[in-house]
Amino acid sequence: MLLEVRNLHVFYGVIHALWGVNIEVEEGEVVSIIGANGAGKTTLLRAIVGFQRVAQGEVLFCGKRLPGVPHLVAGQGIVLVPEGRQVFVNLSVRENLLMGAYLRRKDRAGLLRDMDRVIEKFPRLGERLNQRAGTLSGGEQQMLAIGRGLMSRPRLLLLDEPSLGLAPMMVNEVFQTLRAINTEGTSLLLVEQNARKALKLSHRSYVLENGRVVKEGTGEQLLGDQEVIKAYLGA
Repeated sequence: MLLEVRNLHVFYGVIHALWGVNIEVEEGEVVSIIGANGAGKTTLLRAIVGFQRVAQGEVLFCGKRLPGVPHLVAGQGIVLVPEGRQVFVNLSVRENLLMGAYLRRKDRAGLLRDMDRVIEKFPRLGERLNQRAGTLSGGEQQMLAIGRGLMSRPRLLLLDEPSLGLAPMMVNEVFQTLRAINTEGTSLLLVEQNARKALKLSHRSYVLENGRVVKEGTGEQLLGDQEVIKAYLGA
């Protein structure tokens, strides 16, 4: 098993945000977390990578407990693409991509090869390498955030609302790219408000409500689940 989250409890002050959450991601899978706003989806991702303190439970990666320190987690092969993109707006596109590889500073030849691969996936970034990231469109910034994550060569890429605020055409492009990234061997754990898109992309999915996993299954199973359809698929 690549990732195991076992009996995870997280608090914000006195607020119990996650209640004994259990999820798994196998090597090569796309797994999605769907649910309403405030269900705890972002909290779960932040807890996995160490940005949020875990009160109880554990996160295992390749059978070993993660240290709960973000840069150490990244060094083990897990990278979070955060909600809202959070690019470095005053740095160039090139500099943003290199920031994603800060743990690989001595691997100059590898960095250049990986930058070429990112540009191949996102040609618009190649056209804007010297442009300040803050001047990019929302869709281009999302491409940059994903590309920055790929520059660390993750085994598991966590994505928090990658389609948020994007035009429908750009949403389609982002999901096509995520499918290609997975096909090339990177496992994905995806939090996404567009439940239909997420389930179609996913091998498996979990439904999170009020900090608890209330349903799980394959993407295809949940697309046909009447409760999921009524709650999340606009029917």
